Amino acid sequence: QLQPVESGGGLVQAGGSLRLSCAASGRTFAQYAMGWFRQDQGKEREFVAGISVNGLMPYYGDSVKGRFTISRDNNKNTVYLQMNSLEPEDTAVYYCAARMGFVRTTVEQYDYWGQGTQVTVSA
Repeated sequence: QLQPVESGGGLVQAGGSLRLSCAASGRTFAQYAMGWFRQDQGKEREFVAGISVNGLMPYYGDSVKGRFTISRDNNKNTVYLQMNSLEPEDTAVYYCAARMGFVRTTVEQYDYWGQGTQVTVSA
């Protein structure tokens, strides 16, 4: 079992950067693919980025390609999301999620979720 805990959210101006962290308790972190999702008010939760168990294969949603970078440190049980060139449309609660095996892009395919961290981008 894994318990993700997100941190690093906040308020930033458009064009700025933030780095989110997700620390996950549990001794089997390296067996889990990790994903970042986001959800804005009144919208469905959407896939932002995912990373394979060994950290060598990142995946990104179309809206963040070229701006966001996902990475992980299995020694620290932590996954990161570096967000650059932020836009007001990136405003949302960002969630970290974990699943055994390969990266998937749908909410239903992840087993463990954090509580989320708010990211607000002002124009």
